[in-house]
Amino acid sequence: MNQPTTTQGRLVLLGINHNTAPIEVRERLAIPAERLADATRTLVHQPGVREGLILSTCNRVELLTLQDDAEAAQPQANTDLLRFLHEYFAVPPHDIQPHLYEFREREAVRHLFRVASSLDSMVVGEPQILGQVKEAYTIARDAGAVSTHLEALLQRTFTVAKKIRTETHIGSSSVSIASVAVDLARKIFGSLQGKTVLLVGAGKMSELAARHLIQQGASSILVTNRTHSRAEKIAADFVSPTVHTEALAFEALYEQADRADIVITSTGAPQKIFEHSHGQLFLHRRRNRPMFFIDIAVPRDVDPRMNEVEGCFVYDIDDLQQVAAANLADRSREAAAAETIVSREVDKYHERLQSRDAVPAIKALQQQAEELRQAELMRSQSKLASLTPQQREAVEALTRSLTAKLLHPQLTALREATRTKDPE
Repeated sequence: MNQPTTTQGRLVLLGINHNTAPIEVRERLAIPAERLADATRTLVHQPGVREGLILSTCNRVELLTLQDDAEAAQPQANTDLLRFLHEYFAVPPHDIQPHLYEFREREAVRHLFRVASSLDSMVVGEPQILGQVKEAYTIARDAGAVSTHLEALLQRTFTVAKKIRTETHIGSSSVSIASVAVDLARKIFGSLQGKTVLLVGAGKMSELAARHLIQQGASSILVTNRTHSRAEKIAADFVSPTVHTEALAFEALYEQADRADIVITSTGAPQKIFEHSHGQLFLHRRRNRPMFFIDIAVPRDVDPRMNEVEGCFVYDIDDLQQVAAANLADRSREAAAAETIVSREVDKYHERLQSRDAVPAIKALQQQAEELRQAELMRSQSKLASLTPQQREAVEALTRSLTAKLLHPQLTALREATRTKDPE
């Protein structure tokens, strides 16, 4: 397939996601929000990288870069980005490479459009990903890592995502990882009536989980967070005559956790919060009544070995894919409509990009023609001296029209040449 080449470099996107890498790999590359700006600045200092952005979520880590033409054309372009992952995260390349995917130019644009529109999400149609892409863009822009080319691409990405939300019903109901987690909890117990749920972490995921828990009938919700005021806010927001909520001090987590039948964790902690030994302690206090942990954090909050404790059941974010698959089946028609929009928008974006590449040559040709026209008028000035102002205007209009008509086939050919040329 012919690819456009631009004077501004070439797009190279490298990443892993929930389809290519298990959580034990993804969590090793996860970037906390407070480190994302530093990671982005480090990325744009790699050889040949002009602009860059890093998208890091629970389901993906992707490096979107604009590279020098010469650098991007070399086989080591991928190797340089792989080396960045290896050095920044201290993860051996052979642990990462089997799970990587790479997209360039047109396919990189397509992938970005699909990601922002939630077509590549574990839960197709979930609304959180667009906000995460916008946050990554803001951080990269503030770090000086995004300028002309990626700025234009990302603005178009946001427009396409909004267009898909408007023109399809892919987001017709509120679906997210949090809602899938709650759906799993409901299926496990049959009903959430009378169950006590503990939310560990007070971010957006916890707020969404609390909302869905209440919709499914949960009547007792405990919340804890390292910043206690945030836990108190969520507890206060959801309290009602039929719902009991309580904010627990994070320091009392291990003393209070066994009160819960279901624990949903979504913190940004770099280490495990619940270890194997905690499961044994909780089950002893609960007199062996079962306890379910739904861990939607990356890196994980719950040691998977807790599954070995009889009566403890641990589900991580990859386990939610089975539940999410049913959601995808329900939305396949809307997803197909959205894919059509993405394809059309990719074509439009590249047509604009290619036309823009022709602009400098077109302007130069038009300027040269105008200079020749003006020179010829100056040479004929003595012959035109007797003309009236109206006649002079007619001559001016005639020469401009002739120039435009003579230039038209050349300009058309130039635009076509830019549109169809092959970078190879």
